[in-house]
Formats: sequence, structure tokens, C-alpha cells
Amino acid sequence: MNNSIALEQALLKEGVYIKTGPYVSCLKSPITSLAGSLLSLYHESQISLTEEFVDFHVSIEYPGILRHYFRPQILFKFDGFSPFKPLPAAQVYPFFEWGLNWCIATNSNSHLILHAAVVEKNDFAIVFPAAPGSGKSTLCAGLVARGWRLLSDEMAMIDLKSQELTAIVRPISLKNESIKVIKKFAPDFQFGSIVHDTNKGTVSHVKVPSAQNDMDKSASPAWIVFPKYEKKAATSLKETSKAQAFLRAAENSFNYNVLAETGFNALGDVVEACECYDFCYSDLDEAIKTFDELAAEKKN
Repeated sequence: MNNSIALEQALLKEGVYIKTGPYVSCLKSPITSLAGSLLSLYHESQISLTEEFVDFHVSIEYPGILRHYFRPQILFKFDGFSPFKPLPAAQVYPFFEWGLNWCIATNSNSHLILHAAVVEKNDFAIVFPAAPGSGKSTLCAGLVARGWRLLSDEMAMIDLKSQELTAIVRPISLKNESIKVIKKFAPDFQFGSIVHDTNKGTVSHVKVPSAQNDMDKSASPAWIVFPKYEKKAATSLKETSKAQAFLRAAENSFNYNVLAETGFNALGDVVEACECYDFCYSDLDEAIKTFDELAAEKKN
């Protein structure tokens, strides 16, 4: 029995176990095509058919028998609860990733979580807090393609005591023009299927290179950088005040308000420890050169 068949059978029955950093998710689904996506985008060490402890029990299923055949739709469920409206069945894999984002962001109040990409080099990490459409994931994928280690392309998970950044290694999500840019920039990257007409446009996912797949190694935050892609813009890295960086990072937090004083103190400590910048770019090679130089200065 090959791995794909074993995973398909497990999806239908007891579930497939997926390790993403400190979390283990159990996924069940009658949509067995998910098995192929998981095998192509996650590493073997992250997928298991047995597990003693599970953080998130999730499923992707049809809302009714008619929706299985007529304009098929699917539901994401967490512990039997559906936090989202149904989506077209063709969007099954991105729906899984979006649902897992929600599970982590809403059930991880032992950490401060920012909507941010995080990459590391020489044991120091850059946190890229940003809204969708800022070029955050494109920049993140480009840096990973040039040797930076990925902690996450979606969320910075900050330890409330040590302020260390926890790795949540999952496939990198790309949208629209970013897909073409990264396919050209990193032709050796392994891409998942391209899914059109989602609420985020056209999406695809990239497997994290094996050399970057260190799920158990945390990193110290050294820089907070607010990225912005602008067509034909010159590469520009400008220092911003820590007060402004604090406010903007808080705006990009999933649980800052929930954590109250604890979250305020944790974010304040991170901002105080970091150099804070605004970054504008259009050329990915120039962008990577900029951050390689920052990392080299830090190492020295």
C-alpha cells in the first residue's frame, strides 16, 4: 500500500495527523484528493497515521448529499463546529489551510500572535507584520528561496515570557501575481495546485525546502519590518519609531486585546528589543540583498 492510498483511507476513517510546530491536527474528510496535496506540500516527518495527543480535531465535509453532486460545496469543521460559510469543493486544500490558521489564531493565548511572516538567519529573526496585499508572502518566499529559514508566512507566535518566536512550519501561501513571480524566481520550489476564484483571488502553496524544515528551533526577534510592495518603486529601508512600530504591530495582532496587560508587556518587550523599519520594494533581488546585509551586520 503506497502512502497516498494509506492517507486516503485514514482521511475517511480515523484521520490523518499533521504536525505544524507545537500543534498536532487530526484531519478527516471524504475528499480523498487532500491526501495528494498533503503529501506534496508537507514533509514526511509532519504527517502521521497515529498520534497520542491532538490539539485540533478538524474535518472538511459536504454539507448535504445534494451538495456532493450539484455545485458541490464543502464545510470546514472544528470539533464539529463550522466557523465559516461553505466554499466550492474545488477550494478544498486552501480551505484546510485557512481553517488551520483560524484554529491556531483563536486557540493559542499562551502566546502573543501577530499577523506576520517570520524568517530567520544567523539565529536572528525578521518579523514582517502586514495586511493582505502588502507583498509579505512574496518577500517571505523569496528570502526562503535564498537560504533564510521559515518560521511562518502567516503568524508570528511570541512567547509571553521569553519573547522567543516559535516556528509554525507550513506551506507558504501565495496569491495572484505572486505565484508567477516566485515560480520564476525559485523554479526549484515545489508548488501545489493553483486554485482560481477564491475570496482571495488565485492561490497556490509552496512546500518549505527540506533544509528549512526545523520545527523545533525558536528564534530571537531582531527586526520588525513593515513591508510594502509598490510597482517600480525603488528599494527603501527607513527606520520608524518604536512607538509607531508598537501601534502598527498591535493592529496586526490576533489576540493582543484578549491578553490585555500581558499582551501589552510582551509586545512592548519585543519592540524594544528590535530595530524597526518601513520597507518598500519592487525588485525581489534587491530586497533580499537588503536583508542579507542586515543579517551580516548582526552576525558581526
